[in-house]
Amino acid sequence: MTTEAANLRRGIDDPRGTYEVWYLTFNHAPTGQGFWLRFVIEQPDHGPGRGELWLARFDPKDPRRTFGVHRRFSKYGSSDAPFWISIGTSELAHDRSRGDFEGDGHTIEWNLRWQPAARSLPLMPDLAYTFGIGETQVTSPNPQVPMTGFLVIDGERLEFERAMLGQTHVFGTRHAHSWVWAHCADFEDAPGAHLELIAPRLNRRGVTLPPLVMMTLDLDGTRHHFNQFRHIVRNRATWSTTHVEFSARSALWKLDGELSCTPEQMVNAPYYDPDGTQLYCANTEIGDARVTVSRWTPLGWHEVRLLESHGRAHFEVGSREPDPAVTRAHVTIE
Repeated sequence: MTTEAANLRRGIDDPRGTYEVWYLTFNHAPTGQGFWLRFVIEQPDHGPGRGELWLARFDPKDPRRTFGVHRRFSKYGSSDAPFWISIGTSELAHDRSRGDFEGDGHTIEWNLRWQPAARSLPLMPDLAYTFGIGETQVTSPNPQVPMTGFLVIDGERLEFERAMLGQTHVFGTRHAHSWVWAHCADFEDAPGAHLELIAPRLNRRGVTLPPLVMMTLDLDGTRHHFNQFRHIVRNRATWSTTHVEFSARSALWKLDGELSCTPEQMVNAPYYDPDGTQLYCANTEIGDARVTVSRWTPLGWHEVRLLESHGRAHFEVGSREPDPAVTRAHVTIE
């Protein structure tokens, strides 16, 4: 699969209720701000489809400036050759995005471009894509690419020059019962290092199952996979809203890590299944990450790297109930 093919719209001919998301996350180095930009197309079980544009800003220096807003649009479209998504007057292509919208007292405009990745990043086991296993599938067509352009929020213009961007595509018929997602592509003293984690918890017949923890790590030019079924049985993750601990192991490599932030560094966003069920997603783009990388030797596990990122880790915790400690709401504009 080419990286552009991994972005193509999946739900256009699907008779089921579906949701489909293309999201971008990135940071502005001079100010430390983090951003979460989402293009969403929802096909509810009942009623007309809709498009949504989301933008959240996270300001580590002044939490009062942190906000999230998303606006719904009846006008949306897509193309496969070349790939693009249009929602309102905004567009996302495989190598760029531009647009604008207003909501909750904020005005937002952006024009961003990047060189597409040489290879996409499947986050789930290979068999999940081959046989369509699961209610949600996720892949990153552009997992770690340098981005250039500008973003204007309420008159403040931010310029980007080769800022590290992650762009992911999600398609599903129902969200997990709860989950953790994490992305960090800006570790200190480790150029090119990139961690991706997803850990959904499913509910089957009223029983909530243990998390299915899947990870990949790009390090020193090599991609290490911890996301196949043989890894999932040994991977572990525990979490609260603002703190995640995880471990993963392959035959030769082991990861032990944690992610953290404060409630003031998060926004609480409403998610909806196609049947109307509401969930809650507490998200930050300015968290901290710490990952210990170990390699197996004849004498046992030997630590070879310590990866750290301060204010550049992106993660979210999804749940059925909102955490009251996260007081900043991602506001919906009809």
